[in-house]
Amino acid sequence: MVRFKNRYFVCEIISEDPHCLHLIEERTVHNSVKNAVARIHGDFGLACCSIAFSVKYLNAYTGVVLLCCRKDFYRLLGSSLPFISHLENKNQCYPCSFNTLYVGATIRRCQKFLIQYNKDQLLLLLRNCSNEADRQAIQKSMQSCALVGEQQFQSHDEDSDVSTEMA
Repeated sequence: MVRFKNRYFVCEIISEDPHCLHLIEERTVHNSVKNAVARIHGDFGLACCSIAFSVKYLNAYTGVVLLCCRKDFYRLLGSSLPFISHLENKNQCYPCSFNTLYVGATIRRCQKFLIQYNKDQLLLLLRNCSNEADRQAIQKSMQSCALVGEQQFQSHDEDSDVSTEMA
């Protein structure tokens, strides 16, 4: 049995109007990315990227998108993302751009990157915070940024490392 390898793009949708991010759907992002690939790379690029292309995750509040495609053709997809200038949803056009934050081989690595990225963004907010109530709310948010069960996995990995050293 052959396993198909994928690549995952963690992208940020940057919009002039932050309120329009709430109206964006996975279907809208999927169609816009496929249209950009077809416009830049033609029918060949569209056929290659359409094989296993999907939108795995979309957070409408932060504008973070997780895109998945086959490893063989991820460069075609990555080179098309900067050319997306708008998203269309329900006959309305929202000007925006895609900022590629990370390209990873697994969803788990992308999740770890997002946690670190969100911590960094919270630190920036903390530096620019003016009153004490907001500062405490941000610090509380930073403390809750962790993978659920991450410590269990780390302790399990350490146990397996010890057992392999003993053998």
